[in-house]
Amino acid sequence: MQDWLIDDDRHSIGRKSVLPGEGFFRPDSIEHEQAEREAAETLSDAGVVVVADPDADGLASTTLVRIARGEGALLPAGPHEIQEALTWVAEYADTGAELYVCDLCPDSESDVEPLEAVVSRVGSVAWYDHHQWDDDLAARVQQAGVDLVVGESDEVCTADVVLAQLDHEFDDRFDELARVTRDHDLWVREDERSDDLADYAYWVDPEEYVETVLEHGVDFPPEVGEFLAERRVEKEALIEKATERAELRDVGPWTVGVTYGRCSQNEVAEALRQQGADAAVIVKPAGSASIRGTEGFERCHEVAAQVNGGGHPRAAGCKPDIYDDMLDYAHHWTTHGAVAKQAIVDAFRRLADDVEEAVGAVEDAEESGENC
Repeated sequence: MQDWLIDDDRHSIGRKSVLPGEGFFRPDSIEHEQAEREAAETLSDAGVVVVADPDADGLASTTLVRIARGEGALLPAGPHEIQEALTWVAEYADTGAELYVCDLCPDSESDVEPLEAVVSRVGSVAWYDHHQWDDDLAARVQQAGVDLVVGESDEVCTADVVLAQLDHEFDDRFDELARVTRDHDLWVREDERSDDLADYAYWVDPEEYVETVLEHGVDFPPEVGEFLAERRVEKEALIEKATERAELRDVGPWTVGVTYGRCSQNEVAEALRQQGADAAVIVKPAGSASIRGTEGFERCHEVAAQVNGGGHPRAAGCKPDIYDDMLDYAHHWTTHGAVAKQAIVDAFRRLADDVEEAVGAVEDAEESGENC
């Protein structure tokens, strides 16, 4: 395949909106080999290691660990890369190293399978998070000898948890870093700087982000502001495309906005909320989807759990298990995610049925009580 076929720079906004980025088309095996080499290099001679989601919350947590411990080699890992990252720690980390796992929540036992080997190799393991954990998985992590602390997912972000757990006197600007990170991560949206944190974390290398917030906190220098302004021209165009193709669907007691596109999901979800949506589903060209709620819908994680995902009451992510080969992906792109959309809407519908059954059971119980 010719490189120009997947070159983002030559695509129009319309085409870019419906196709995944260049990284999608690189074979996992090649990326895995490169990632393992980089992991081995990162872990070599590191006294403190941080395995974290490379979003604003995970990187803020990494920053706080570095301040408190004086170092902290970052091994970035997404929600579906936990097992891989822990396996590399078990193989390449220095004996006696301190390990911090931040802003990651396992979905299955296989994610935490390498933990016993990790605990046997390193000196200590702390796991800080704020997502909705399965009780059995939490117990397994703790039984392995891990110091697990999970904050309330609708009240704190992981940076808040790290700030509270580390024995260090942090400057006020790092308290502010946690607060503004929370503003974005919990979708509070009361501090406009939180959008800067989220966008900058998404667009630059994780190390560059950490170095910037270490030096400047949440008040970025002018050159970062100029960089963000330039990148946001395209961002706004992609948001507009996704918003234009959105549909509102009535599912049980809720109005659900459903759309497709490569875009910033929070801004699209906000636009759909303003159109009357209680919840928003943004299906991405790469196959994953973001689910966002409002005051009228705080069960996003329950929907996501049905379609290979998880998260928080008002913000969750998933990737429906519907892609068997490239023909499925071709159908996904040309139909703007029709199958994925339906799978997620069906999950909303099942949840609505459960709500209706629960209400009916309560009403029956009340009626029986009155007749006694």
